[in-house]
Amino acid sequence: MPAIFSCPIRQNVPISLKELRRYSSVFLKKLAKHWSWLLPVALFCFATPGAQAQVLDEIVGNEPLLRVDTPLPAHGGYTTSVPPFGRPEALFPHGFGMTDWLRKRGIALLLDNTNEFAGAITPPKKNYPNSQHFAPYKQGASNAGQYAASLNINWEQLIGLRGFSTHSIVVGRYGTTANRMFGDWLNHASEDYGGGGNVVVHLVMAYGEEDLFNGRLAIAAGRMAEMSDFQNSPLFCNFQNGSICGRPKAATDSSFVSGYPAAVWAGRIRVRPSRFLYIQSGLYAGENGIYKNEQHRTGFKFNGGNINGFRLPFEMGWEPLFGKNHPGHYKVGGVMMTAPSPDNYLDEQGRPYALTHGRPRTRHDGYGAWFMADQHILNHYHSSKRGITLLGGFLYNDKRIALREWEAYGALIDRGIFCSRPFDTFGLSFTYEKIAPGVQATETMMLDTQQFSRLPDHATGVQRHAAVFEVNYAIHVYRGVIFQPLLEYFFRPNGQGNLRDAALLGFKSHIEIF
Repeated sequence: MPAIFSCPIRQNVPISLKELRRYSSVFLKKLAKHWSWLLPVALFCFATPGAQAQVLDEIVGNEPLLRVDTPLPAHGGYTTSVPPFGRPEALFPHGFGMTDWLRKRGIALLLDNTNEFAGAITPPKKNYPNSQHFAPYKQGASNAGQYAASLNINWEQLIGLRGFSTHSIVVGRYGTTANRMFGDWLNHASEDYGGGGNVVVHLVMAYGEEDLFNGRLAIAAGRMAEMSDFQNSPLFCNFQNGSICGRPKAATDSSFVSGYPAAVWAGRIRVRPSRFLYIQSGLYAGENGIYKNEQHRTGFKFNGGNINGFRLPFEMGWEPLFGKNHPGHYKVGGVMMTAPSPDNYLDEQGRPYALTHGRPRTRHDGYGAWFMADQHILNHYHSSKRGITLLGGFLYNDKRIALREWEAYGALIDRGIFCSRPFDTFGLSFTYEKIAPGVQATETMMLDTQQFSRLPDHATGVQRHAAVFEVNYAIHVYRGVIFQPLLEYFFRPNGQGNLRDAALLGFKSHIEIF
């Protein structure tokens, strides 16, 4: 086996003093000769993280996704009827005694910070757009981030309420995103931007869940985010760009889709007929303006006065374990929506609204579908926690009301390729988004008739298709601390051919505080 794929194991073999002196002499001579490049390699290789080191799958926002993507235990059940809460590696693992005391009583408290920086290394089209309706694009950099706290309570362990638990997450967000500087409104360069209310504390979700029959049936209700249960994966936020993190962007193409950090009144049922199979469905309110400050600045507006429809998603997932610990996740699903959505081409009389200047037709029968898969295909050094995982998927939206008709994505995650760096992660991702034909036709007509101020979706040209590429390397720096340098490349920003491609350098950092 090649050396890069084998991890040496120290053997307990006796060695004579003479041999030890000879080996030491040879080693010191080689070290002196090659010190200039051996020193950084030594610093990199021997700063080995702990056995349960933090990875970007385990950020606070991924807690609901991890519960979806974890098969039932192989033997027996859980310690209690409630599945165990996650406990990622943290900077202060015992929380100064506080978190240990709470855990013993069934209360899990986590606190983390994620920060994302991106700066353009390519200039946008010079002096563009030349219009009074848009500010000139520029080459710049931005920083965005969030701090998040989650509180999970096992009420069976706390007061004996069998199978019942509650889950809540609050965040605070700050900063802005660089993509708008060069004219892209489709995909954020920093995913941790927007929707957080620009307040100190914004409620993301708060709901109760009842687990029955050793985890085979889970019923949840409360303030919930649809995208935390459906068409998602904890692997997506191993990347920074918003076309794939925190979910493929086509999944939230409608403003009525509740995705982190927004939530709505909802209920969900998940059934696991076998260890590796689940079926789930739910009913999520369509609340107008869930990402706008006037409705949900703090996330604590519960009156439901802005509910004007519903979303009914359905998903079936298969979570097999192939060979020697090669886990996979395969999901197929669809959604129906009754919330009112404007047609992207026709007016109320069935004619192009770009020409008639009429109101777009309202649709109450929107839909979407998806297929998603990830599969661990190769172990490094005989460890199932290391190796290569491939991701791929396809999402399709109702082309009458969507901006993105469909999106396809592919990604590779390679964890622990270097022997002494078991939790460092190399990542590649590529997403492609096809703009709905009605949007293209509407924008073409508006440009032909010089209706520049009426162009939808902040467009300054015809939107047809767009793609985003990212390459990164996440370094486990210290207990609970990850630093991830990265490169992002935006092909056809905002889906437009009249804008120059943009390349950005940046980094993502994550600190699990406790």
